[in-house]
Amino acid sequence: MLAPAVAVALARGMGNSWITFDCFGTLVDWHTGFADILRPLAGERVGELVAAYHRYERPLEQERPHRLYADVLREGVARAAREIGLAVAERDVSALPDHWGTQPVFADVEPALAELRAAGWKLAVLTNCDRALFAQTQRGFRQPFDLVVTAEEVKDYKPALAHFRHFWRVSGVELPNWVHAACSFYHDIGPAREMGIARIWVDRDRTGEDPAAATARIESLAALPATVQRLTRS
Repeated sequence: MLAPAVAVALARGMGNSWITFDCFGTLVDWHTGFADILRPLAGERVGELVAAYHRYERPLEQERPHRLYADVLREGVARAAREIGLAVAERDVSALPDHWGTQPVFADVEPALAELRAAGWKLAVLTNCDRALFAQTQRGFRQPFDLVVTAEEVKDYKPALAHFRHFWRVSGVELPNWVHAACSFYHDIGPAREMGIARIWVDRDRTGEDPAAATARIESLAALPATVQRLTRS
């Protein structure tokens, strides 16, 4: 049983201090990416298709046996298209995994990552993506991450704790030396709180959840290095 809360007094200088990130929505602009990839299929109805897709994604991720995220993407698009009455060719339901690497990295990301690396932090990604898809995404960043944990490895999807527990075990990090930064309240802030680690809510989407559930709330990654520094000095 993990502690329900942890004092934010990060023991810097110990050589194993980590910031973990959710990727899509936090580092990569999936809103723009999904719309750009699916617009050739849906035209002016792309917003309907994306909204319908997201009604299927979570149930598909909860099905057993575990399926790769690429399969979730294909099946989600196929079901969403049927729901809204959109004719999509069988080959086109693979549009998202086929063009996954075209999704843009937010403009505020690389300066923030560079500053954090310069301050001595190790950086990792905990993603519901699978290995092959994240390999496409990684090419959009200037440097590789120190560690990547995928749903394919842990055979589960956030908000389950499998990513967090696997990272904790593999990295050897002590909980007070670990910060998680993410946009998704559902997928990340909730489980990070359950793990008892410091959590910075990157509230890009202005979703209105209670910021008290996070250790800190910011609206862009540009504020992340200063926020981490402030928590470090608490």
